[in-house]
Amino acid sequence: MSLKIWKKKTETVLFRNPWWIYRKDEIELPGGKHGEYHYVHTNGSSMVIPVLTDGRIVLVRQYRYLNERVSLELPCGGVKDGHTYDETAKQELKEEAGFAARDIHLAGEFNPYNGVTDEICRVYIARGLVKVDPSPDETEEFEIEYLLPDEIDDSVANGTIWDGMTIASWNIAKSNLNK
Repeated sequence: MSLKIWKKKTETVLFRNPWWIYRKDEIELPGGKHGEYHYVHTNGSSMVIPVLTDGRIVLVRQYRYLNERVSLELPCGGVKDGHTYDETAKQELKEEAGFAARDIHLAGEFNPYNGVTDEICRVYIARGLVKVDPSPDETEEFEIEYLLPDEIDDSVANGTIWDGMTIASWNIAKSNLNK
């Protein structure tokens, strides 16, 4: 059995801001029926797992407005127009965690919500960390926390880490930490 592909007839931008674009596509389903598909388009995002020489992982704690609670996360940010995933990973590591890395490599990628966004998040592992001055955006405020891999697993299990992108990225990268 082969899955049938939908056909995009038109694409309309309904709203745009500096972080994403809300689009509406007119589509044709395999049986010939026409419809609409609404989704969020982004340039993607880069999430970084910063590994210190003692094996601890650098995480950032920040307030998340939509859920009105504090979240413990890995450094992450959206790819801005004209930038690459690699550049974004390095920039977010500096902005949020206050580190630069001598070695940063891709561990994998995923889509955080494939029915709602076309975003692809690339996950990086950073080593050889050097402390630098953080440079958060004006809407960002961070506290830094250092956890061992087992402590991250425990924090996911007990709900302390509840950010889905952090959980997915951790699951992608943790088996590669000793490589």
